[in-house]
Amino acid sequence: MVSPPDIPVEVVEGGNGGPKPYIAFEHVSKSFGSLDVLRDISFDVLPGETMCILGRSGVGKSVSLQHIMGFLKPDSGRIYVDGEDITPFTEEQMQTVRRKVTMVFQNGALFDSLTVAENVAFPLRERGGLTEDQIEQIVRGLLEMVSVAEMAELLPSDLSTGMKRSVAIARALASEPQAVLYDEPTTMVDPLIARLLGNLIQKLQKQLHLTSIVVTHDVRFAERLADRVLFLHEGRAQFFGTLEEMNRSNDEVLQQFLEMDMVPVPVL
Repeated sequence: MVSPPDIPVEVVEGGNGGPKPYIAFEHVSKSFGSLDVLRDISFDVLPGETMCILGRSGVGKSVSLQHIMGFLKPDSGRIYVDGEDITPFTEEQMQTVRRKVTMVFQNGALFDSLTVAENVAFPLRERGGLTEDQIEQIVRGLLEMVSVAEMAELLPSDLSTGMKRSVAIARALASEPQAVLYDEPTTMVDPLIARLLGNLIQKLQKQLHLTSIVVTHDVRFAERLADRVLFLHEGRAQFFGTLEEMNRSNDEVLQQFLEMDMVPVPVL
């Protein structure tokens, strides 16, 4: 693959003899009117790695995921997935990318009129080539993997927020992706469910060697999952590195964010 002349070759080919990044941003910027949401953002995620994107609300965390999925296009910069520059891809071309990279939305994005099992089976039926017995077997295995097998015949309206996200993860896995993007998986769930979701993401990474990006504002959650962390502030990459490097960082903005997250919240 030949890189565009203005893009460093090491990003696409894996510089210094290391593994090629599965996902990479190169100087990505995005504005909505006068609001600069992403400002010259660069990062990479290696195959099988879990990267967490940290930051307060409105700093571009979820917008970054939408660029990877092709729901948004950058104003400038390049985005790579599996070694391909997807920046100029058409909607039709992005369908191929979305078979390799899938996203778990905050609300689960389940079909309200379908049962849990039918929701998980949906991408299998869309893909075709499987008998109903095979689909049922795969769905059963996926629901067991995310610990919601007993809810197979329930509708999404019967589920808690945390259970909806578990089902959404099972549906995402049904398409056999190479990478999964999680958008604020612990928002609006209690600490116990947050811990269970964290355990599930860890298990999937270890068992399936998935490449993962987890958007979160929860430092403790990120510390459990992340191989590396991207901290966004005012649309910029304020920090990008390992957890150890993050905790050693002298960056004042980052340290203020970490300290605020450790302040106990009073129980009312």
